[in-house]
Amino acid sequence: MQKLCILGSTGSIGKSTLDVVRLHPEKFDIVSLSAYSSVDDMLAQCLEFRPTKVVMVSTQHAEALARKLMTANLSDIVVTSGTCALEDIAKNSATDTVVAAIVGASGLLPTLAAVKAGKKVLLANKEALVTSGAIFIDAVKKSGAQLLPIDSEHNAIFQCLPLTAQQQPGYCDLANEGVSKVLLTGSGGPFRTWTLEELENVTPAQACAHPNWDMGRKISVDSATMMNKGLEFIEAKWLFNIEPEDIQVVLHPQSTIHSMVQYKDGSVLAQMGNPDMRTPIAHALSFPQRIESGVEPFDFFSAKSFEFEAVDLIKYPNLKLAIDACKSGQGACTALNAANEIAVDAFLNEKIKFTDIAKINETSVNKFVSEKVTSIEDVVALDKSVRVFAQSLITKTQH
Repeated sequence: MQKLCILGSTGSIGKSTLDVVRLHPEKFDIVSLSAYSSVDDMLAQCLEFRPTKVVMVSTQHAEALARKLMTANLSDIVVTSGTCALEDIAKNSATDTVVAAIVGASGLLPTLAAVKAGKKVLLANKEALVTSGAIFIDAVKKSGAQLLPIDSEHNAIFQCLPLTAQQQPGYCDLANEGVSKVLLTGSGGPFRTWTLEELENVTPAQACAHPNWDMGRKISVDSATMMNKGLEFIEAKWLFNIEPEDIQVVLHPQSTIHSMVQYKDGSVLAQMGNPDMRTPIAHALSFPQRIESGVEPFDFFSAKSFEFEAVDLIKYPNLKLAIDACKSGQGACTALNAANEIAVDAFLNEKIKFTDIAKINETSVNKFVSEKVTSIEDVVALDKSVRVFAQSLITKTQH
């Protein structure tokens, strides 16, 4: 049985993972779970899966969970709190597989701890690679960790690669494998057909209403601005050891083709399926075998026609920012992610307009683009500085 640690078990990826686990009780054992503050969701997961350890990042909520577990006669489940506790469960010898599903840069250190411990790491936390790039990949290579992407796009690319490339994530040689280009598909979010003028008045509720995927609020906004695709662009560069010039973003509103790989002989391999995260999660959990995911196969006879479009980078300035940051270096990528997390939070709390997100991101990247990042300490320090700066921009915008 695989011994699982799920970092971010109460989020959409965490819940989808547990859905797959539920179908295969003989294959997976839940050893540890984590959340930030969702006490009731975590209590329900504890009642069903009986983990040994649980981390609530918020101390207050950890105490509340411990009280409820005691009432439910589950006081044998150890509850800890804080960010260091996340690293502890990620590298704990009792687990062999870690699902990295924490949203944002806060997932970097626990994910890296799992990598350094040589775990099988199912990576949904794209920010870990975006913010630390070569540092993260070097740690994978050094420890021998098995890195498997579960973002639908990167998992699709992974599935379309030759076995030798799959066995060397981060340092494979795609050119030698006959790969000429990676095609990263994106739906374009809920505002694909909107004008630039209409985007000025977008509300948080509108931005969170994705046409195809059921995601958390932050990722939904990133999808609406296409920053999510920008972060995936940067992640693809590191995961597949490929130059930015060899990654192409393609708008595909139906979200049926999750991404493609183009080969030198003119072949294009595409991975298809219904838009449901349980498919890539099941693939990674069982790799190289296949197991039931709970997702119905794609029905070609009821499907509408597939559409493909070039991306309008004027409408999606965040995507252009990310592509440019990918070419500029690690400082720009780390800065972009930090600024975006602050800007999206401000938008969700109605402190800035939807179109202000890109402006804050661009100003922040321009200020920090030349920063050198050669260690995790550098990443953490730069991330902190950019957040302070971006917050100051938000304060000015409000006045």
